[in-house]
Amino acid sequence: MTRRRRLLLGVVTGLALFSATLAVVGLPASSHPAEPADLGTVRAEADLVHDLERPGPIEFETVVAADWEVPLSGLLNLDAPEARAAGLEDRDEPIQIFFHVVRHPTFGLFVVDTGVEWALANQPESSLLGGLVGDVMHRERIRVKLDMRTWLARQNQPLRGVFLTHLHTDHIEGLPDVPLDVPVYAGRGETHGREFSHAFTASITDQALAGHPAVREWKFPADTRGVVDVFGDGSFWALQVPGHTAGSTAYLARTTTGPVLMVGDTCHTAWGWVHGVEPGSFTSDQVANRNSLHWLKQLTAQHPTIQVRLGHQWLTEQSTAELRGED
Repeated sequence: MTRRRRLLLGVVTGLALFSATLAVVGLPASSHPAEPADLGTVRAEADLVHDLERPGPIEFETVVAADWEVPLSGLLNLDAPEARAAGLEDRDEPIQIFFHVVRHPTFGLFVVDTGVEWALANQPESSLLGGLVGDVMHRERIRVKLDMRTWLARQNQPLRGVFLTHLHTDHIEGLPDVPLDVPVYAGRGETHGREFSHAFTASITDQALAGHPAVREWKFPADTRGVVDVFGDGSFWALQVPGHTAGSTAYLARTTTGPVLMVGDTCHTAWGWVHGVEPGSFTSDQVANRNSLHWLKQLTAQHPTIQVRLGHQWLTEQSTAELRGED
């Protein structure tokens, strides 16, 4: 064997071993530093529901940042018995990219997730989705309705923090428009959860977080379901819902018009919520995701006044009636 062939064989073998290792252990979601959150106190689930039926001080709004279409097989586990029984097949599914506005009378203005950045609509090649990942995600199908920069410019108070449900690109795409001194909060272990897909997305996540302080991780207990009283007054809660990602987090707000649950991508679609079916290929651990989804559904079944905000679709009156078994 010639020296050149031995060298080539070594390179190929090395790449194969690297790929095999990557497939098994994955890469972390981000190399950005993380630290325990400065906000929040761990509470029991009983504390979460204690005053749930009483209106709270939070002013709340859901904003549609963009419309999009993605494969249903990513949004919904089409191999789940419920999906098979319904005869669901893969197709392009219309969805929305949301962010949620939380106004606390004392702590100020916060957002849950970040929508999309100004550059995505105006200078797409320089946006977070300007490269290969944007091509794979069909950047051209994203129709921006309200970007984060424009929304921030309309506010009469400064943004005090960003509460992330998780670090997937469609939930952090608006971060480049967020001032660098604004703290970013996420679930326990979210930045260093390992997945194969992070080989393609970690650099984008790092770019989105660049210049921001360390991600502040909710102090959820390990290996158990956890809830955190974010402001310490029972008005806004972070809920540990692992599965979609390692540190996926849902949020529950006691608003002036009643409780609102933001489930993040624990459930993307109205059909998935109604039928209790977890996401498909877009999720990391479907078993854990389904368990988290069922926990959230149990919470809303026990407290039917809760308004639900899904990851990427509206829960309509029709789908809510279907959930109750009404015609």
